[in-house]
Amino acid sequence: MNAALALNDDLLAARSGDPRALERVLSRSRQDLRRYAEYHCPINDVEDAVQESLFTVSRKLVDLRQLECFASWLFRIVKRECNRYKRIKRSLLQVPITEDIEGPHYPESKGLARDVAKALESLPAHYREIILLRDLDGLSLEELCSKLGLSLQAAKARLHRARSLAREYLAA
Repeated sequence: MNAALALNDDLLAARSGDPRALERVLSRSRQDLRRYAEYHCPINDVEDAVQESLFTVSRKLVDLRQLECFASWLFRIVKRECNRYKRIKRSLLQVPITEDIEGPHYPESKGLARDVAKALESLPAHYREIILLRDLDGLSLEELCSKLGLSLQAAKARLHRARSLAREYLAA
């Protein structure tokens, strides 16, 4: 229990701008983050995801409203980083590097990927944007609200409507 109290004290001090407390918080969190990242990331990206996550935590710790949520917030950040690395790798694997004069060769889209791409293309721009930001980039609802200039209720409604329209397109 003393470790939990010490962590809370360090979190409070780190939010107030104490660099040593921030260093203690990050060093205590590193091993748990690494273990979590090993489960969610390709092995080559684990250390990069942990480093990026710790950097994000150091910058955004002052924005955390409830210290009780620190652990779940921390793991959400590292999972988002892992997903970002997966998307980068997937996009690099989908476009083979060729040296043709005609330009790059894109593989023919098949199946579900083609259908989802067509469903997204059929959506109005504001619906397409919110789906891509939320589901592909992994932004939280709060981040969506600030990026798009919407209230929380408006962002939720737009996201729901966009997903409903995409489902209708895919069901047809």
